[in-house]
Formats: sequence, structure tokens, C-alpha cells
Amino acid sequence: MVHRKNHSSPAPPRRGGLSAAGNWFAVIAPDIGLIFLFIALVSCTPFLVGIWYGELDLLLPMASAPAGFGILGILLTNVPRGEGETHLSVALSAVALTWLIAALIGALPYTLSLGMPYTDSVFEAMSGWTGTGFSLIPSIDTAPRMILFWRSLTQWMGGLGIVAFTIALAGRSGLTRFWLYRSEGRSETFMPSVVATAAEMWRIYLVLTALGIGLVLLSGVSLWDAVNIVMTAISTGGFTVHSAGILYYESPLLEMLVVPIMIAGALPFKLYFLLYYKRKFGLLQDPQAILLFALILAGCAVITFDLVTISSLAPAEAIRQGIFMTVSGITCTGFQNANPVNWYGATVMVLTMLMLIGGSAGSTAGGIKLGRVILGLETLQWWFRRLHSGWRVVTPLRHDGRPILTHLPEYEVSKSMLVVMLFVLVVTVATLLLLHLAPYAGFDSADVIFEVVSAISNVGISTGYINPGMSPLAKWVFIIVMWTGRLEVVPVIALVLRVSRRL
Repeated sequence: MVHRKNHSSPAPPRRGGLSAAGNWFAVIAPDIGLIFLFIALVSCTPFLVGIWYGELDLLLPMASAPAGFGILGILLTNVPRGEGETHLSVALSAVALTWLIAALIGALPYTLSLGMPYTDSVFEAMSGWTGTGFSLIPSIDTAPRMILFWRSLTQWMGGLGIVAFTIALAGRSGLTRFWLYRSEGRSETFMPSVVATAAEMWRIYLVLTALGIGLVLLSGVSLWDAVNIVMTAISTGGFTVHSAGILYYESPLLEMLVVPIMIAGALPFKLYFLLYYKRKFGLLQDPQAILLFALILAGCAVITFDLVTISSLAPAEAIRQGIFMTVSGITCTGFQNANPVNWYGATVMVLTMLMLIGGSAGSTAGGIKLGRVILGLETLQWWFRRLHSGWRVVTPLRHDGRPILTHLPEYEVSKSMLVVMLFVLVVTVATLLLLHLAPYAGFDSADVIFEVVSAISNVGISTGYINPGMSPLAKWVFIIVMWTGRLEVVPVIALVLRVSRRL
């Protein structure tokens, strides 16, 4: 698709002092407003839970979220649309701002209904939207069901993305929505347009959620528990409706039934599309799926071996923890049936590496993505082939089954490696900040690194370092890390640079 530049003279300022050609916000505001209007609509769903369980006194506090999204959406949709192109930097900034505002407004029900400090509520909301799974609610077991469902719903909506969700509901395409979709960390387009792609992804998502609920019900848990578990498992989020998490149920059967659901959320959704519409079973041909299962097998073997030989666990318990924690880590779900603080350092390091790698591109999982790992390995192979064949011989880089033109490999690789480097940079900076400004007795640098990796990969597995007693500074560090990790860093940087130029 070729985008022509607009060489016409700038349009005169429109009402409200907005310049159609010069104000980036005017170009994007109506689309952002539409996003918030649809979020407001879906945010009313917890009312049904509140009415069903008789929590009528919480309807007003819960209404703060849809009201906030609705009012902001109306204001933004009424902003006169600026003329001109929607540049990628504008879309990146807009998406980062959208996710931040979603957390700021989504935090209101926690503060108004549970009396949580606003910083804690923003942390909870950001953890929900980004699918991380860290929680600062003092007592989840006593929390109202309407609020617990709101937590699960934010993870379920955020799993595929706020923008993808809105595009699917709105059913309207356009260059602006295309750039917003791509800026959210989405690159898969297995349909002719982003609208069709987003719609198909949500249909697949609904089917997987329904199938998952049926599967989890086989463990004997209630429908309420099954719905919440599956909503956060398929979205690789990890919130639960009990303080003890999955261990509350004391059911190895439930844990093993959740394992395939977590894996389903971390596989490329393109595979489900090909299976249903093309009748093509591509699981064994997809490089990301193959690497995912290979890493799961390797992780299970290493962690189980360490738990038996070093931690002296019984083989059955070691296998149980090894399988569940490995899958939860690499799929970035965050469910726990063990506390890594009790593990040997080398075992924790294996889990940390799996969390940082994450799941497949085009899935609900976080991390740097398996697709980038594969591209890195293919690039190494390409470089060695060029070394042996000579620099004058044309040696194409093959990725995803097709050759990349000789003048593009460096560009493709640099894009992917940039995200990897930014992930590492954020982990480093955040760890140093926390060690210097928010140290806690009983936790060393390895624990902090583990928590930061868990946050940036949107996993949620914790050693206990993250807790309601943390300083506000530490909480905001983690809020920013979760935010940047979900959007793969670049959109947040684009927003910061754009805002700094306006100051």
C-alpha cells in the first residue's frame, strides 16, 4: 500500500484552536474517542454479575468506569478531525496514551468500592489490562464478585488488545485504524483488512473461551470459578478469584486442565484460522508452535530435574510444579502452584529466561515473542552462510517460509532486535531504580530482576517482592514497566518524545 503525502497548503485553524494539519491530537482524537465508547459499553457487563449476586450497593462505584470511559469518549469524538496523514509516530503515541488512560479510569472501581489507595488501584488496573496478573488487593477472598469479574474482564479484553477489540466491534477500517492496530504490537493480518482480522481473532477467542470453560468444569469447580479461570487463562493473564490462586482448589486435575488452555492462548491465532476456515492443521509446520513446545519440554525437564535433585521434592510433586510453572512462565500467564522464592537460584533463572522469551507473535502472550527468537536464529544462520559463500553471492534470508530481499534483512532484523534491546534496557533501569530507591529486607537483586522480568513480560509470577506494602515509587515503577512491556516499549517512547517536545 502506497501512502501519498499531502502537499497542499495547511488548513486554517478550526474551532477550539485546533490546527487540522499541525495538531497530531486532532487527527487521532475521534478514533481514540470511539475506542473509549466501546470500552464504556463493555464495562457495563459487571453490572449483570452485581445484580445476580445481589451486590446492588456497588453498582454506583462500578459505574465510575463506564461513566469515565463514556464521558471521555464523547468529548474526543466531538473533537474536529484534523486533516492530513496519520503518521506512525502519532499512532504509536495514541495507543500508548489509550492504554495509560484505560488504567487510570479502570482503577476507579477499586478505589470507590474497596477503598484502595489510587496508586494501588492504578497498579491493579494496569496489571489487568496488560494481562500481567500482579495484585495489590489486600483480601481477594472477601472482595465483591462484581469487582473480581471486572478484574477478569479487563484481562480478557486486554488479551488481544484494546484497539483490536474496538476495531472488531466498530467494523470500520481506514488508514488511521490500520496504524493503531499495528502500533498495539499486532502484525498478523491473515484476512484482507485489519477489521476482518480483528473480527476473526475475536471469534476464535470466544470459541476458545467457551471450550476452555467446558474443559475446566470437568475438574468439579463451580461455574463462577471456571469462567474467571478460563477468562484469565486464555488471555494469559493470571488473575484468580482467591488469594491463594490456583492452589486454593488443591486440585492437580484442575492444574493439568488449565495447562492446554494457557498453551492455546500462547499459540499464533493464525493456526486456529487455518484450521477452521482452510481445514489445514499447521501446528506441526509452524516454527513458533514448534519452538514453543520444544521450550516447554526442555523447561519441564530442567525444572523438574532441579526440584528433585536440588530442592529434594518428591518426584510426583516436582513433575506437577515443573509442568505447571514452566507452561505458566513461557505462556506469560502467571498462575502459580509453587513459590519460586523456595527454589534454587539456577532453577529460578531457567524460569526467568522462559518468561522473557514469552509466547508466539499473534497470540495473547507477552515477552519478546518466539517470532523474534526465530528471526534471530535465522539471522545467525544467514550470516554464517554469507561468510562461507562470499559477500558477492546473493544469499537471501529466509523467514516464515519465504525469502526476504537482500536489501531488507538488516532492516527486518534491526526492528526485532531493537525491541529485544529495549526490553533488556528497561529491565536493567527498573532493577537499578528499585534496588536503590525501594530496597526491601529479605529480597536480593535476583528477586528484583525476577519480578521486573515478570512485569515487563506481563507474566505475574511473583516471589512476594510485590505486595501492598511497597512504596508508591516502587508501585509506579512496576506500573510503567507493565505498560511498556505490553506495548513492546516503542509506543511509550514515542509518546514520551512527543509530549516532551510540547513542553
